[in-house]
Amino acid sequence: MTDIIDRLKKVRKGAMFIIEGPSGTGKGTIAKELLKRDSNIKFSVSVTTRKPRPGEQEGVDYYFVTNEQYNEFMAQDAFYEFVDSQYGDRYGTLRSEVDSFINVGQDVLFDMDWAGARQMKEKAKDDVVTIYLLPPSIKELRHRLENRGTDSKELIEKRMNLILDKISHWDEFDYVIVNVNIEETVLKIQKIISGERMKRVRQVGLKGFVKELVREAQDD
Repeated sequence: MTDIIDRLKKVRKGAMFIIEGPSGTGKGTIAKELLKRDSNIKFSVSVTTRKPRPGEQEGVDYYFVTNEQYNEFMAQDAFYEFVDSQYGDRYGTLRSEVDSFINVGQDVLFDMDWAGARQMKEKAKDDVVTIYLLPPSIKELRHRLENRGTDSKELIEKRMNLILDKISHWDEFDYVIVNVNIEETVLKIQKIISGERMKRVRQVGLKGFVKELVREAQDD
């Protein structure tokens, strides 16, 4: 029985899990927990033109590129999705980065803007699963932004002013979670991932397995 399960896992197609929500809803923390707890999930390292934040590493958090390099990727149609953020920076997801994982049955996790998620849905369709995080309140969201200590007061205000636009896209997503508690949210997303892995469209090895069952039943 274990051999059968292992064989089916090897021929499963990976899924693309996108997590989105306003700044301060805990996307980064949740993504790190999911990656730590599940070795079959890989983080999609995006391309960005913004400068690295303290502690960020090239090729781990992002591929940091110039605008000229970004334009070259655009000309080559190398992105699954790309977006200019509200803060003036540009982001893109490389097709080669993602395909190298999902084609061997590994899932890919994205922390992505709603506009990027929409592009991914259009291009990759059934391979994409979208999850939207909502804060328990706007007051709590501001509190989280102020406490994390990574943004200036001006940037915090800019993020707060964009909340209404961000939240207006919540109903474009497959799943919506109010992130009151990080641990509870992580467990909910793990259940979503587990269920999505069992969908027929991703279990590409089932067709051959069912043929074997039919042949066995006919010979019995």
